[in-house]
This record gives sequence, C-alpha cells and structure tokens, in this order.
Amino acid sequence: MEIRVATVFGASRFEQKVTDAPASVTIITADEIRKYGYRSLAEILRSIPGVFITNDRNYSYIGVSGFDRPGDYNGRVLLLVDGHRMNDSIYGQAPIGMEFPLDVDLIDRLEFIRGPGSSLYGANAFFGVINIYTKSGEGVRGAEVSASAASRETFQGRLTYGNRFGSKLEGLLSGTLYSSEGYDRLYYQEFNSPATNNGVATDADRETAGNLFGKFTLGDFTLSGVYSSREKHIPTASFGTVFDDSRTRTTDQRSYLDLNYAHTFDNDLGLKARLFFDDYHYYGNYAYDLTSAGLPATIAVNKDTAYGEWWGAELQLTKTFCQRHKLTLGSEIRDNIVQEQKNYFDEASLPASFRVPILDDRRRSYVWAVYFQDEFHLLNNLILNAGVRYDHYSTFGGTANPRAALIYHPLQSTALKFIYGEAFRAPNAFELYYNDGGASLKANPDLKPEKIYTYELVWEQYIGEHLRSSASGFYYRINDLISQQVDPVDGLLVFQNIDRVKARGTELELDGNWGDGWQGKVSYTYQDVDLGDGAPLSNTPHSLVKANLSAPLVKDRLFASPELQFTGSRATLSGGKTDGYVVVNLTLFSKELVKGLELSASVYNIFNNKYGDPGSSEHRQAVITQDGRTVRAKITYRF
Repeated sequence: MEIRVATVFGASRFEQKVTDAPASVTIITADEIRKYGYRSLAEILRSIPGVFITNDRNYSYIGVSGFDRPGDYNGRVLLLVDGHRMNDSIYGQAPIGMEFPLDVDLIDRLEFIRGPGSSLYGANAFFGVINIYTKSGEGVRGAEVSASAASRETFQGRLTYGNRFGSKLEGLLSGTLYSSEGYDRLYYQEFNSPATNNGVATDADRETAGNLFGKFTLGDFTLSGVYSSREKHIPTASFGTVFDDSRTRTTDQRSYLDLNYAHTFDNDLGLKARLFFDDYHYYGNYAYDLTSAGLPATIAVNKDTAYGEWWGAELQLTKTFCQRHKLTLGSEIRDNIVQEQKNYFDEASLPASFRVPILDDRRRSYVWAVYFQDEFHLLNNLILNAGVRYDHYSTFGGTANPRAALIYHPLQSTALKFIYGEAFRAPNAFELYYNDGGASLKANPDLKPEKIYTYELVWEQYIGEHLRSSASGFYYRINDLISQQVDPVDGLLVFQNIDRVKARGTELELDGNWGDGWQGKVSYTYQDVDLGDGAPLSNTPHSLVKANLSAPLVKDRLFASPELQFTGSRATLSGGKTDGYVVVNLTLFSKELVKGLELSASVYNIFNNKYGDPGSSEHRQAVITQDGRTVRAKITYRF
C-alpha cells in the first residue's frame, strides 16, 4: 500500500516528508483557506491544533503551548513569507491580523512547525515557525478579481494577475483594499458613567488596510516585494487615553524587497542565497486629558512612533554524503540601520514645555549567525536530525542553541519522534530603550535574552490510505522570561529578566482526506503552565478542542464546511477568569458552477455566543468582548 505523506520545507530548511521532520507539523492549504472562509492569517492560525488567538480590538496575538502573555507582541513565534523574515526590528512582532501585509488568498500553503527553531532560524523561533508560501504566477495563469461584503459595512476587493512568460520567466502582481466600520456601539462597564458616555464607545472600531505584492522569477532568481498599510481605531481607551475619542488609533506600514537565488548543481550541492531590505513604520495617536497636568480642560493627541530600517543577507549550502548524511551549513547577517522611537505632543496650543519630545531614541544594531545541521540515517528506519546555531548580537553578545531529534519508523505507517531543543528570544528595541519620561515606563538596556528548553515525544500513525492520527506530549522550561515589573524604588514599570515558566501538555489529533472531496480533522489539547512556583499563568486555556469537516454537496462543485472551536477558561491579570466558550462557523463554497467563477457565503459565530479575551496591563477592562455573529459573501472570477 502506498501511503500519501505530505512534505514540509521549514522544519529542516529543505523539503522532506513530515514523518521525517524533526518537529510536529500542521499544513494548511489554499483549498482549506477557501473552503472554510478564513479572512485573515489569525483565523487560519486559530484553526490549528494547540493554537489560540487573543484580540484586544487593535491587534491579534498568537498563543502556542499554553503561552501568550497579555500585551506581548507575537515576538515568540517566527513568521516567514517565502523564506523572508516578517518580524520587525522594533518590537519583534509577527503581524497576523489585518496588518499582515498579504491577502490570504495569495497563500498557497502554510506550514506551522511546533517547537523551538532557533537552531536554524535564530531569534523569535521560540515556540514555533509559521512558514508561508505564496502562489506563483504560473499557478494563477491569468487575472483574478475578488470582492466580498460582510457585516458592519465591511468590504474587501482584490485584483491579481499572474502568468508564465516563456520557459524561465513568470510573475505575479496583486493589490488588495479593505475597510470596515466595525461596531458602531461598544459597551464597557468599566467606563459606565455620564462623564464617559455611560460606557459606550461610538464609531470607534473602524479599520482600513491595503497592500501591494509582487513576485517575479527568472530561472533560479526570484525578486519579491511588499508594501502594506493598516489603520485601526481603538475603542478600549487603552494606556489611560480618553474614552470614546475617535482620534485614538494606530497605523502600521510594512515594506520589503527580497532577492533570492536557489540552485541545485549536478553533484547534488544545493546553494541558496538571499539579499533583502525592509522597513517598518508605526504611528500611534493617543488622545489624553491633560487637566491633571495643570492645563484647563485640555485634550491633546500624543504621538507615539517607531521606525525600523534594516538590510541583510543569507547563504546556505546543502549536500548529501555517503547516502546517509544530509548536511546543511548556513550563515546570516542583519544590519538594523535605524531603530527609532519617539513620543511627543505637537499641538501648537500647548505650552512649549509640553511640546518638548518625551522620547527621542535612535539606535543602530546588528546580528550575525552561523548554523550547522546533519540529517543522519543511522538505519533505514532510524534518523538522527541534529544541529546548532550561534547568533551574536551587538546588544548583549552571543547565544548558541541546539536541537536534536531521533525519528524511528517501526512500520512504514508509523513515526516516533523524540525531540530536544533550545531557543531564545532577544530583547527588542522597545523593551531595551523605551522611556516615556517618567510617566509609567522606563528603559532597561541590560536585558538578557529569554531561553527555552523543550522536550517532546510525538507519535504519528497513518491508518489506511485516508486517515492520519497523532499524539504528542511536551514539557518546557523558560528561564529569564522578560516581563514588565514595578520598580519599588520609583514605582515605574520596567522590563526585567525575572520570571521562570514551566509547562507540560498533550495533544491528540485525527485528520482525514478522501479523494472524493471529503476532508476534516478533530483535535484536543491539554496544557498546564505555571510560573515555576505553581502559580497559574494568565491567558492560558487548559483545554482546546477543534473540529472541522468539508463535505461535497455537489461533487467537485459545491462544499459545506462547518467548523467548531472550544477554548477553555483563562485567568485574567486582575485575578478573575474568562468563561470558556464555543464558536461555530459555517461556509458554503462553490467553484466552477460557471467557468472561472467562485462563490462563498460564510456565517461566523453562528449561535452569537458572547465571549471575551483577557485584557492587558494597559486596559482597564479585565475581559475584552469579542465579535458576535457576522456574515460574509464573496465572489472571485478568473479570466
């Protein structure tokens, strides 16, 4: 019997079967994205076993293995697009909401690689790596126009053209515009007083975004680039801002150019090289009441900005020796040319003393790294995959991080994996240098990197030709976790290496894929995380249950795809708990009812369940309410 096994690239930086990969891997395809009606990268990730998403009505945050501290900026997961690092140079943030600079319709496949990946990728590959491959020009073969309309005056449009021109040249160019009015009224009981509109934020949930993406391949060379911008109004009055003031908003802009070369020579030597340039802009407008500062009834907008500009290069060699060793050797350098953070009031009506910059910090830093990995076939059914990477930072020095996996195949349909790995997260520029002039937060340039030690046991079993099951158990320990603490000397918040975290958990999954269009999966995850002294960690759900099914109503033409997600209760920063909740979504998807035409209709949170996510330290709300029932209709036409 021939067992169909998917392949993964990101686990070892070369293509291999998922059963041979030194990690537990989930793959989401473009077909699944369409059938389940996923609207953002956050929604795709939410469907993955063991992953949970938190949203504060400004950004979305990813939790993995039970860990997601409120207010963290996704710096403990590495996000790659066609191999290009998307985590920025100021906050180390992986953008997964509408600030993600690509339309999800351009994703060809997504690999989620669990566990520490610093042995290959360095910083941010702490809990896992999200590796995204975009569609090619040949895969599109023509023009596509797509439009959608959804609840709360939400509209999105996309225009894409891609094709192959001759034997070596192909290209793709795509642009997307998005706008949403959001909720016109959001109630927060923490602000329930006549002075703050009785707790109702009006027209304060708007969001707009747009992006442009291009990718062109000539032989072994690929040039790709992105420009994106997203603006989000903030209804929660975070950071002590004035409640129900529509001027409070954030804007994120991201762009890059990436030139990649990949070639395999006749002697089976693989060579990959990359040269890139990135920049990131963040603009925050925050409306503050300055009456307490001695000004008569004055509300002024504070400007909080960040700008990062960096370039880098990568080189990787891969070679097989003696038919048993597959060696990978690589190096990387990133030069952060500009790491700039500013905070100021610029309104002319304010006294001169208020218009002096509160923060004007400009830095430059660099990191270089080398790594080595060997996939050694000890026996025909026993593989040792081991590697190590050394990173050197101009800010704190060097760190080495190994990973080793023993992979045993007692049967063709069975894989047992024993994995040990270490990873680190470097302190980012915000944690090191942000100082708001003594208002609440001060800098700590002496921060050290966080370090995680992970042990994992994975069993993967293929049942017949269509079913795959897996069971895994994990344990990890984090040392020198970077957390905000109150300095008893001056009462200011400061980032310090103070916390230790321990966690253990298990994950069960069964998924099936049948040739007649049926596909689905069900999973259960249990995780227990504490601060080393037994105290529970905030925002950690003990249980996650996920199930989805795509069923053909008309063969190869019309599909019904329900999805269920259960998230257990989570501790809040105030000492309370959120309620556990169930969300059920349903998408009807059709293709080729008319040649070139795709239609879909989706209902999200069908039963209109009320639920919320834990707030962060900048919120007065312990729990932030999430969306109720929403609907969307979408049309795509290819010509």
